[in-house]
This record gives sequence, C-alpha cells and structure tokens, in this order.
Amino acid sequence: MDYVTLGRSGLKVSRACLGAMNFGTSETAPASEAEGRRIIDAFLDAGNNFIDTANVYTGGESEGVVGRAVAGKRDKVVIATKARGAQGPGPNDSGLSRLHLTRALDASLKRLGTDYIDLYQMHHYDADTPIEESMDTLAGFVRAGKVRYIGCSNFTGSQMVEAQWAAEKNNGVPLTSLQPRYSLIARDIETDVLPTAERHGLGTLIYSPLGGGILSGKYQRGQAPAADTRYGRRGRPGMAAMVLTDRNFEIVEAVEQVAAEVGATPSAVATAWCLTRRGVTCVIAGPRTLEQLQDYLPAFELKLPDEAVKRLSDASRPGGARPTGTVTPQRQVA
Repeated sequence: MDYVTLGRSGLKVSRACLGAMNFGTSETAPASEAEGRRIIDAFLDAGNNFIDTANVYTGGESEGVVGRAVAGKRDKVVIATKARGAQGPGPNDSGLSRLHLTRALDASLKRLGTDYIDLYQMHHYDADTPIEESMDTLAGFVRAGKVRYIGCSNFTGSQMVEAQWAAEKNNGVPLTSLQPRYSLIARDIETDVLPTAERHGLGTLIYSPLGGGILSGKYQRGQAPAADTRYGRRGRPGMAAMVLTDRNFEIVEAVEQVAAEVGATPSAVATAWCLTRRGVTCVIAGPRTLEQLQDYLPAFELKLPDEAVKRLSDASRPGGARPTGTVTPQRQVA
C-alpha cells in the first residue's frame, strides 16, 4: 500500500478515503451500525487508513459508529470530521463562530470516543462570521492538542485564500486540505478551486466521484429510476431531471465502454479517472453496503491507459476545463 502526504503536511493518508455519511444507528440510516462496522473493518484490512465523517451525518450517529469501530486501533486511523451545520435550534447552534466551533468540537470528541481529531474541517463557508475568528479558533484547537490538522469543505478559491491569509496574518495554523465535489459529471472546480488549492498547499479529498451514482451504471437512458435508488425515491424527481440528462448518459456510456475494455466496473473506472487528475490527492468512497465498498476498492489499483483517460476527459469536458491527462505527482511513501 502506498500512501500520500496531505497538502503541505507530513500527514500520510491512503488515496482511498472512506466516507461514513451513511452509517447510523436509527432505522432511517442508510447503513446500520453492524454494516458500517463491517465496511470499516474491510476498508482498514485492505491497508487504508483514512475515514471521513461529519457531525451532521445521520444526526451525529455516524461519528459514534466510526468511533466505536476504531476504538481498538485508534492510533492506526486518520479520522476527519466536520463542523458548521446546525446542532440545535438556537442562534449559536450553527456556523463557524468561536462559540459554536468549540461546542461542536467537544461534542464530536465525545461521540467519536477520542481525545483528538486528526483533521477538523469547516463544512461550509460562514459569511456571518469573520474568517479570522474561525481560523484563530481552529488554531487554538491545534495548540491545545484536540486537533492535529485543519481543513475546509465546499470553499471557493477566494474563500480558501482569505482563510490562508487570515492564518498568516495572525501567526496561526493554515489549512491543510479541501473537500470539494468532483467527478466526470461535475468538473467545475478545475477552473479555479483546484488550482487555488494547489497554489496554497491544500491537499484535496474529493467526494461524489460517481456523480451521485449515475456513473455506476445503475441508471438507464429513457427508463425511470428504480424505487430503491437515490433518484427513484419519493421527493427526488427534480434532482433526477437535473442529473439524468442526455449529456450525462453520454459520459456514462463512455465510462461503460472503457470499463468493458479494461475489465473493470464502471464505478472503478470513474473513480480511477478522478485519481489521474491534477490536484486530486484522495477520493472519498461512501458505500452503503460491503458489496459497494468491494466495488470501489479496485479503482485504487486500476491504472487506466492514457488513451482511455483522454477519451473520458474529452467526453466530459466542460468549458474552461484543463487539458486532458494533466497529473500532479503525489508525494508517496511505501
């Protein structure tokens, strides 16, 4: 197993990151705690070490599942979690203020059953709180030993720059990572966000590499989504209309063609393509079942031919995208 360093840090992580957003204990959770623990065990047994969750996933249940699953091997796992979302009805129960972040961190530590978090991320930007306050608060967590590294999720290029400037101005702690949405379906971050992250030393944990599931091949052009899929559930027709488009199905067909040629699943091909892209450090896989995890993992060993990478890039190219096949070598250690 090869590992990469995350951004301009010495933190070594697997390129596969396990997204724990589906794990919970309630009947409404997409994956039960028992299934979540099977997935976590299999993921770690495969040699990976990076797990991502958030305090809003399944109402906080996800953090609890992760914490219990890694309790006997905490020092071998890099745990990332996030804060910003509402934790109650009060005016200070959300956001990136010093008050809310402090409360949120203490609650996450308790749910995770640990005394430190490896990577603590701002889940979304908070326009109501000065970024200087948020960054100073996060730096305080690092100095107190409660957090090892800090990151952000869903930030724009300018928001990342503001955060890094705030850290430098106050002799604080800079951001180490960014977590953005990215896939063959959604490549808009190539024009500004990925280049900015690269220039400012942020590693990236990209999420939704299957474009909300469409790149797995589970949806068919001209057919209604199955009832047990994301876009077939009640209340999702608007989202389905936005995602299940002719353009996106053309991309799916290109993925399926490459998958047939290289003897891999469409999920593996779509994920492997993400790993070839400049500025991408890790890819988050968010399975609901052990079978889905087993479908994801081969992607991290799959080496797509250059011609296949170019074909997929050309089929999905948005306006302003980078040239095809550009890859930034990651710093790796055995």
